[in-house]
Amino acid sequence: MLLFSAIHPINISKMKSGLVSISTCYMDLDDIFGPSLNLEDTHLNEGYQEGYKTGFASGKDDGHEVGIKTGFITGEELGFYRGCIDVWTSVIQIEPTCFSTRVQKKIKEMDELVSKYPILDPENENVTDIMGLLRLKFRAICATLNMKLEYKGYPKASEPNEIQF
Repeated sequence: MLLFSAIHPINISKMKSGLVSISTCYMDLDDIFGPSLNLEDTHLNEGYQEGYKTGFASGKDDGHEVGIKTGFITGEELGFYRGCIDVWTSVIQIEPTCFSTRVQKKIKEMDELVSKYPILDPENENVTDIMGLLRLKFRAICATLNMKLEYKGYPKASEPNEIQF
């Protein structure tokens, strides 16, 4: 009894009177050593929280950079198509018979696609569909007019080494 009181000081008179049980003494010992027994979990949780905060900040910065680059590339391609449409429309206004009605219809459809492209809503699911239709219409118009006009920022199928994932 003397040894136990040296490790964990309790009132020995209470123990003799039966007010304090042995199981209570052991629970008090567990409370003393509890933090040191859970030290690994504590450090793991602290490390996770610190890593999460750092990763979130880093990911946000990386996402911002990728978003700016992707937005610029998309805007550049849309601007190229808008420029082609404007030139073709100007030619049609000056000489209405220079293009067939089929080509004029495709130019008008391409103009509508560029106009309805959701620039301010990049998470719109139609973005890739509209861009694919624009590229298809552009190639069809160029093939019909027998002209070799291409957007330099978009890789050609003949250059597989240029495509990056």
